[in-house]
Amino acid sequence: MDEEVRKKLIEAGRILKQAAYEAAEKIAPGVKILGVAEFVENRIIELGAKPAFPANISINSDAAHFTPKRNDDRVFKEGDVVKLDVGAHIDGYIADMAVTVDLGDNTELVKASKEALDAAIEIARAGVSVSEIGKAIEEAITNYGLKPIVNLTGHGLLPYITHAPPSIYNYATEKGVTLEEGMVIAIEPFATDGVGRVGERSECEIYSLLNPRPVRMKMAREILKEIEENYKTLPFAKRWLKKAPDIIISKLAREGILRAYPVLTEVSGGLVSQWEHTMIIEEGGATVTTK
Repeated sequence: MDEEVRKKLIEAGRILKQAAYEAAEKIAPGVKILGVAEFVENRIIELGAKPAFPANISINSDAAHFTPKRNDDRVFKEGDVVKLDVGAHIDGYIADMAVTVDLGDNTELVKASKEALDAAIEIARAGVSVSEIGKAIEEAITNYGLKPIVNLTGHGLLPYITHAPPSIYNYATEKGVTLEEGMVIAIEPFATDGVGRVGERSECEIYSLLNPRPVRMKMAREILKEIEENYKTLPFAKRWLKKAPDIIISKLAREGILRAYPVLTEVSGGLVSQWEHTMIIEEGGATVTTK
C-alpha cells in the first residue's frame, strides 16, 4: 500500500474514533437525535476530515440507514438501544465505525455484537477467508442465545466507495473471498433477539449518486450539481442539500440517477445491536484504524 494512502486511512480512523466517542457520550434520554447527528458530522469536519456518509442513528429494531430529517424533533428515550454508525474520509479514503449505546437493560445484546467484532478482528489477516470471519461472528453471537442478522454484511472500502467487495457475512458460509494484504475492510456484526433478518421500511433520508445523466428540470440539475461537487459517489442526507424537495429526490431515485437507502429494520421487531471497525489487512494481522 502506498504510504501516503496509508497515512490518510490512519488519520481518517483517528478522527472518526474521536468524533464518534464524543458523540456517543451525548446520547441520553430526552436528547434530540438530530443534535447528535449534526454534532458528530460537524466534529469530523472540525478535526480535519469529511463525513463519508450521514450519521446513521438507528434505534431498537432499526438496524441501519436511519438519519434524522431537517428540523427533526425526535428524541432518545429511556430503554432505547442506539446504534451510532459513522464514517469519515480524507480525499476519499474512508474510515467506518459503529458503537451501540444502551439506554436500557440490554447488556448481553450489546456484548454479543462487540465480542463478535473482537473475535473477527483476532483472526483477520491476509490468507484468511471471509467465511472464517463469518463463522467467528456467528459463534460469538449465538453463544449468547442471540442471532446474527444474516442479510447485513461487512464490506470492503475503496476511494469514495463505502460498500465495495468483499462482502463479509455475519454467519458461517461454505465459501468466501480470501483476504489479501492491502485490502481495507469494515467488519460490522449485528446481533438481535429477533429472527435475524432485516427488511426495508418506508422512511428514507439517505441517497447517493448512482448514474449521473442530463435532466430537464432546472432544480434537479442544481441538486445533481451540488451532489457531484460535494459528495461524488458517497451517500448524503437530504438535510445536507440546500434544497431537497421530496418529489424531485424521489423522481431522481425512480429514474436510477440516485440510489435510495431506506431504513432497514428487524422484520420481527427484535432489538438490534451493532459494533464496527475499519482495518487494513496485513500478512500477520490487521491494523484497525478506528480503534
